[in-house]
Amino acid sequence: MSYTDWMIRTKQIGTCSCDYGCPCEFNAPPTRLPCEGVMAMQITEGHYGDVSLDGLKVAGAYRWPGAVHDGNGTWWSVVDKAASKDQVDALFTILGGQDQEPTTGFAIYASTIAHEPEPVFADIVFEFDLKGRRGRFFVENVLEADVEPIRNPVTGEDHHIAIRPHRGFEFREAEMASASFWSKGELDQQHGGRFAAMSFVSYGPHGIIPEESFPHRER
Repeated sequence: MSYTDWMIRTKQIGTCSCDYGCPCEFNAPPTRLPCEGVMAMQITEGHYGDVSLDGLKVAGAYRWPGAVHDGNGTWWSVVDKAASKDQVDALFTILGGQDQEPTTGFAIYASTIAHEPEPVFADIVFEFDLKGRRGRFFVENVLEADVEPIRNPVTGEDHHIAIRPHRGFEFREAEMASASFWSKGELDQQHGGRFAAMSFVSYGPHGIIPEESFPHRER
């Protein structure tokens, strides 16, 4: 099968209601049910065919009643209101896994989704400090996440730790952090001190694009 020429390089923050580490990354069941959370990414560089995606942001809230691979999930999209119609169409094609090999990230997640409320088009505030393990994203009246370092329970010092799923389809390396987050409207949730992952990751039709493919680019 042939695919459209597309690529996105992203700064990405993902959160979920599980404990630090997220059992999904270790092929284990969720630490609490339902499995739910919020995420956001900023596309630092990207295109879909001739359509530039540079600088656009997307976010979302999600919930699965059990483990992600058991399906019946809900995904509620938030799209940068600055995006043109062509850009919106490209983003939904990419993020919906419609132009990607079926064993790669967006296609895998899309196969688990049964419910998709109408998307929101809004301003998305996105702050990202990987070195400090701090970040924030916010969509007014829809969702918010505040991310900070995990704290040592004895000393209170920052606890820096990363995970590296060598064959992961979501990312190949991510810094772990602690998130407090909420969403309301089509999907209501509120959590504090839960899992957060911060990562730089690039995708194309065949899945993750290794960073060494961009030898002269700044992260």
